[in-house]
Amino acid sequence: MENNSQLSILNSQLTKVVVFGGSGFLGSYVADELANRGYSVTIADINQSKYLKSNQKFIQIDINDLEKLKNIVKNASIVYNFVAIANIEDAIHDPIKSMMINTIGNLNILEACKSAGCIERFVYASSAYASSKDGSFYGISKYSSEKLTQEYYTRYGLKYTIIRYGSLYGERASHNNYIYNLLHKAITNGELYYKGDGEDIREYIHAADAARLSVDILEDSSFENDNIILTGLEKLKRIELLTMINEILQNKLDIKQIDDNNFGHYKITPYTFHPTTAKKLVANPFIDMGQGLLECIQEIYKELESE
Repeated sequence: MENNSQLSILNSQLTKVVVFGGSGFLGSYVADELANRGYSVTIADINQSKYLKSNQKFIQIDINDLEKLKNIVKNASIVYNFVAIANIEDAIHDPIKSMMINTIGNLNILEACKSAGCIERFVYASSAYASSKDGSFYGISKYSSEKLTQEYYTRYGLKYTIIRYGSLYGERASHNNYIYNLLHKAITNGELYYKGDGEDIREYIHAADAARLSVDILEDSSFENDNIILTGLEKLKRIELLTMINEILQNKLDIKQIDDNNFGHYKITPYTFHPTTAKKLVANPFIDMGQGLLECIQEIYKELESE
């Protein structure tokens, strides 16, 4: 494995990677990991990266600009997409924007990759909520994007890896991140708020660790055209997380429950069984198939005669 890894790093110097959303939280960690391994990294984002390195290139892009997307990826070998409205509450309050950015935006990038014809792997940053009844419009947008990504492989041969990220944290996080919001309120207000009973469980993973694994997948062909899950190894109840933060801050915080319900979030597992059932309704009486086809043929003849 060590020899394969060294070979991949040597080859990486000739490999161009475009990281859409590379100015953001997880995307910036992945862009750094790629650059550290010798890849030629282009960060494509609507905002300038605060973490841009000398060995990284930045291009400003709106993912609704399909022609510019095509120009950006035309010489790339690998494309990552981290562009998203990642805050569930934001998605709940603005479903149209969420679908336009998370789903249509991903579709635009897929189309650009298809047009390029040289993309060796498309890596889509999905979420554990993609397979859950929770997550509201955010989960729906991620699930839809997964299906689109898979279909582009089925129809056009665009190889992919879908990564369902769990609960991330890290120094570069913003208001989109749960732990960031917790710590920000703890430091500014001296309080820790939580919804629900505090017994919900998460497996937190630092974004730097997630980024390292997100690049490792490029060096292993077994991850081609597959879905993988990235979470941490330690399970924490929400109330345990709050207690840990309180202890780090010398037990000076007030821990408060502000709502009995934690709407939109799963308790222990994001996985939900979705039975697909429908009622069958039949016409009685009904138009005979042969008679119906005859009438269609007659209508087409009328159209042709009138032309």
